[in-house]
Amino acid sequence: MKKYLWLAIVCLSVACSSEDNDSNTPPATNNDEMYFPENNTDVWETVSTSELGWDETAKADLFSYLEEKNTKSFIVLVNGRIAIEEYFNGHTATSPWYWASAGKTLTATLTGIAEQENYIDLNDKASDYLGTGWTSAPPAKENLITIEHLLTMSSGLDDAMGDDVSPDNLIYKADAGTRWAYHNVYVKLQDVVAAATNQSWDNYFNTKLKTPIGMSGAWIPSEDLSVYWSNSRSMARFGLLALNNGKWKGQQIVNVNYFADATTTSQNINKSYGYLWWINGEESFRLPQTQLQFPGSLIPVAPNDMYMALGKNDQKIYVIPSKKMVIIRMGESADGENFALSDFDEQLWVKINELIN
Repeated sequence: MKKYLWLAIVCLSVACSSEDNDSNTPPATNNDEMYFPENNTDVWETVSTSELGWDETAKADLFSYLEEKNTKSFIVLVNGRIAIEEYFNGHTATSPWYWASAGKTLTATLTGIAEQENYIDLNDKASDYLGTGWTSAPPAKENLITIEHLLTMSSGLDDAMGDDVSPDNLIYKADAGTRWAYHNVYVKLQDVVAAATNQSWDNYFNTKLKTPIGMSGAWIPSEDLSVYWSNSRSMARFGLLALNNGKWKGQQIVNVNYFADATTTSQNINKSYGYLWWINGEESFRLPQTQLQFPGSLIPVAPNDMYMALGKNDQKIYVIPSKKMVIIRMGESADGENFALSDFDEQLWVKINELIN
């Protein structure tokens, strides 16, 4: 597996090179209009932080903090244009890195595309596509689990069993829709989409999402997981799609109503969770590996309208519609190992606010 992963990363490094930095990148001509980079080119319009009226004196402190906290890349887009693009600790614009659970939002997006193409309905039973016995739950309980339950982390299956999604490890804990728990069972959505479309997950993903928005990267098997790896600009491209409610240039990649549902509260148990997206600014939240409910917003110092793709060890996509902004962070864990939200989010946003406000 390690040899396979190493070879895949080498291949990705070559594939990602088309999106490298370009010293000839043209400046933005109209910063108020939304910009999308062209596919198959390393040209990406920029806007300076001074043009945006940001506090230039705060940049050094932000960059120093990012480097200290094991960051590999940090990108800020405003109206689609690159305002900041920095690499640290030996990482480069062509280096691939893993999305971890931030890649759940890729799965959610492709599920939405399959729905808009009438391959699936979110109210369909997962067993319609996975067959009976895809869990070890009693058949009547298994049949309660819909595609939407997998999207919202409310399958009712036991989250204490680890990442293995074989039937023996998917154990009934509660009726679907009555319990929220962060669980790797969401990955079964990829099998649902593959079965419904009668093609491989990779092929459908590449055709419907990766290629249309010009991403590089690939899904790499890792033990019981399938993890997306790409360079940082590819993550930024997906963030830009999210900022535009699923639209890329003139093409609606994923239905705008679906995307709105994906990035707002999806159930009443964890109000800060959508369809595999985290939601800021809500009245309460729950976190992985606990059934405790915490009062207040996920990141109180960050904009209330922000939604987020959060991955293990501080992989971040922040999307802030009110500021027409996307922020990308890739790297090692800032502090201790974590599964989604961490103290780093709060402290990073203190530094970002010092720059942009």
